[in-house]
Amino acid sequence: MSVERGVSAFAGFMVLLSVALSYFVHPNFVWLTVFVGANLFQQSFTGFCPAAMVMRKLGMKNERDLAMGR
Repeated sequence: MSVERGVSAFAGFMVLLSVALSYFVHPNFVWLTVFVGANLFQQSFTGFCPAAMVMRKLGMKNERDLAMGR
């Protein structure tokens, strides 16, 4: 799995988790969804994503490296 796909999968998981926590635990967990959405929005403009940085440190490769066989 590439970093780009990992970030998408992680963001989707966090949104689903946030919705479940908002429904079953406390409505204020909806702010987690807001945070994930805001982070994805700013990442689209700046290219900075903390989750991607962690994934790279854990050894995941980006799409370009996988395509080039690195």
